[in-house]
Amino acid sequence: MRVGILALQGDVREHARILVKLGAEPIKVKSQEDLTDIDALIIPGGESTTIGILIKKYNLDKAIREKHKRGMPIYGTCAGAIVLAKDIIKSKQPLLGLADISIKRNDYGRQIDSFETELSIKDIGRFNGVFIRAPTIKRFYNGVEILSEFRNNPVMIKQHNLLITTFHPELTDDTRIHEYFLNMAQEYKQVRDMQRDIEKNPYL
Repeated sequence: MRVGILALQGDVREHARILVKLGAEPIKVKSQEDLTDIDALIIPGGESTTIGILIKKYNLDKAIREKHKRGMPIYGTCAGAIVLAKDIIKSKQPLLGLADISIKRNDYGRQIDSFETELSIKDIGRFNGVFIRAPTIKRFYNGVEILSEFRNNPVMIKQHNLLITTFHPELTDDTRIHEYFLNMAQEYKQVRDMQRDIEKNPYL
């Protein structure tokens, strides 16, 4: 399993550590070519404005949108959640605009207001959520599934092949959310490989 990690800025090393632990191969994505042969993509936490600007600068935006259109799973954590959103409240920063959510940056406060709390996550159970200058999801629509909430705000959602957390599971030793995402990637990989086999031999 080859999982890309957008390596323009942010928690790249932390996600890679967990992927290796789970037996997946992390691929640093810095160009369109790096997207060519991956089974999924992670957009890490960091500075969402910087990530958005660099995605556009290196012409990764259209390529990532095309991968999403074809069904490849994409997982965004914190800043990655912001970059994936259709709308950011009181901000015009560059976006991928893939997830049908409206999100507000740094809604819990500054760095000093960062915190950890126990979450209940559908199909996973109790999980220690690490919130660092975290955004909040204020609106969601078009079939967005809420997997976990905190203070009546969604903190983990799924929409088709998109997975989003406003917290940082990569900063814990708990691998279950990454396992959940790898299961999404495995399903995609199986379908994609089957389609490729049919294209090579239409009589299968």
